[in-house]
Amino acid sequence: MRATKLLQTGAKIGANYVKYYGNKLTGDEIEAKEQLNLDNAEDIYDSLKELKGSALKVAQMLSMDKSILPRAYVEKFSLAQFQVPPLSPALVVKTFRKNFGKMPSEVFDSFTSESIHAASIGQVHKATYQGKTLAVKIQYPGVADSISSDLAIVKPIAIKMFNIKGKDSDKYFKEVEDKLLEETNYINELEQGQFISDSCNKIPNVLFPSYYPDFSSDKIITMDWMHGIHIGEFTKISTDQKLANQIGQALWDFYMFQIHHLKKVHADPHPGNFLISEKNELIALDFGCMKVIPDSFYVPYFELTDPNNLSNRTYFIDKLYELEILTPQDTDKELVYFEQMFHELLSLFTQPFQAEQFDFSNPEFFSKITDLGEKYAKSNELRKMNGNRGSKHFIYMNRTFFGLYNLLFDLKSNQIQTKNYLKYI
Repeated sequence: MRATKLLQTGAKIGANYVKYYGNKLTGDEIEAKEQLNLDNAEDIYDSLKELKGSALKVAQMLSMDKSILPRAYVEKFSLAQFQVPPLSPALVVKTFRKNFGKMPSEVFDSFTSESIHAASIGQVHKATYQGKTLAVKIQYPGVADSISSDLAIVKPIAIKMFNIKGKDSDKYFKEVEDKLLEETNYINELEQGQFISDSCNKIPNVLFPSYYPDFSSDKIITMDWMHGIHIGEFTKISTDQKLANQIGQALWDFYMFQIHHLKKVHADPHPGNFLISEKNELIALDFGCMKVIPDSFYVPYFELTDPNNLSNRTYFIDKLYELEILTPQDTDKELVYFEQMFHELLSLFTQPFQAEQFDFSNPEFFSKITDLGEKYAKSNELRKMNGNRGSKHFIYMNRTFFGLYNLLFDLKSNQIQTKNYLKYI
C-alpha cells in the first residue's frame, strides 16, 4: 500500500516533467522550472502526509535545510511540522485503550478526542487532571513497523540527490533508521526530556514541560500543556530587537551547553519544537531525537572551528581523515577537490565560533551558504565523484546546526554572545 502510493506519486512527477518541457518550449524557462518545483513539491508532500511516519519525517528534515532544496519544496515540506491529517477520535480512543487498558475518560478528568496538533509521528490531545492542563501525545499506529520499508523506498532518491556511491553508504541510512526508531519510543523520549530539563534548568529564559510517567507508555507520552506561540509565528509579529536577542541568546546557550557540556543534543531544531511564552521565554519541546556526540567526532569537528587550524594545511588534512571526509581510497583528484571544497564550506560555516559576538540577522552570511550549496549542487565534476563523505555523525550534527542557524536568522538575533554558555558549565 505504501509502496503503491509512492509509485503513483512517481507517475504524477513524470507527468509534471512532461508539462514542464511543454511550458519551457512555449514560454519562459525560469517560470516553467518554478512551476515544476511547485507541482512536484505538492504531489510529493500530499503523498507523504497520507503515509505519515518516517516518510513524512524525512520531508520535515529536508524542510529545515533551506540552502539545498528549492523554496517550493521548503515551504511545502515545512507543513510536515504543523499540518498533517489527524487520526479519527475513534482510533485515538482505541489506541489509548490498547496502551492503558482504560478509556481516556477513566484516566483523566477531561480529554479532547479531537487532536490539537498533528505531526509526522504522533498527534497531541489536551487533557486535564487534578487542576493541571496536560498534553497527551499519541503515536500513529504502525509507525515503528514501517520505518525500514519507508527508508528502503526513500533510499534510491537520497542516493541520487546526494550522489552517494559504494557499500559504505549503508552507515548513513542505518544512522537515520536508528534515530527514527528512537523517536517512536516515547519512554525514551520521556527520560531524555527529564534529563535535559534537569541538566539545563540553570540557563535563563528557557522553560521545559514536566513529564508524567504514570500517564505515559512507549506509544503515549503525557507532559504539561505549555502555553505560548510557535517561534515561527512569533518572528512574524515581533519587532522588538532586544527581545529577539534575548530569545536568540537563550536558544544559542541552550544548544551550546548541550553540545559542549552534555555531549548530547536536541537534534530536531525545527520551529514546531519551540514556543515563546507570554513572558517571552523560550519553551523547548519534543526530545525524541537526541544525538550523542562521541569524543572521536567532537574533538576534530570543533578543532576545525579554529581559524588557525583551518589555515594549517597539514593539520587540516589530518582532521579531514579523522572525520572520514577524506579516505585512503580517494584518487589524487578527489583528495584535491574535497580538501578545497570542505575548506571553503568550513571556513564559512564556522564563522559564528570565530567571534565573541555574531549577527545571525545578516542575510549576507546566509546567502553565502545558499550560494555554496548551489555551487556544489550544480558541479558536474562533483557528480563524477563519490559523494559518500564524512562520519555518520555529520547527519544529525549538520541538521542541528542548520536548524539552529535558521531559527536565529528568522528571529533576526543580531548580538549573540557566542561564549556566554560557558558561565552555566
